[in-house]
Amino acid sequence: VRLAESGGGSVQVGGSLKLSCSISGLFFSDCGRGWYRQAPGKERELVSTINKGGTKFYANSVKGRFTISHDNAKETLYLQMNNLKTEDTAVYYCAADPAGCARDGRWDLPVQFWGQGTEVTVSS
Repeated sequence: VRLAESGGGSVQVGGSLKLSCSISGLFFSDCGRGWYRQAPGKERELVSTINKGGTKFYANSVKGRFTISHDNAKETLYLQMNNLKTEDTAVYYCAADPAGCARDGRWDLPVQFWGQGTEVTVSS
């Protein structure tokens, strides 16, 4: 199993970035795939998920600004991030196969598979 993120970088407030996660060796489970992030000195938090039925979950802090999508043919997960804020600065992790998931898409820990992370820095 391999999850490989790309697309991180440095942008100014209000800018955009699109993260990609290439996934191999893993079936698309009912709970689907998602993105977490961890800011310096903070706990890792769930950002967004997309499940097998297409239901998408977004943390309140990113609703209306971030969009998750999945290309089944390419086995690639995306996170389009618009109108970025300084508080979005974090390492973003692609993830798959949580212990469980709710109907709204929230995940239960632990998560079985993680990418190595890609850093996003938003400066004012």
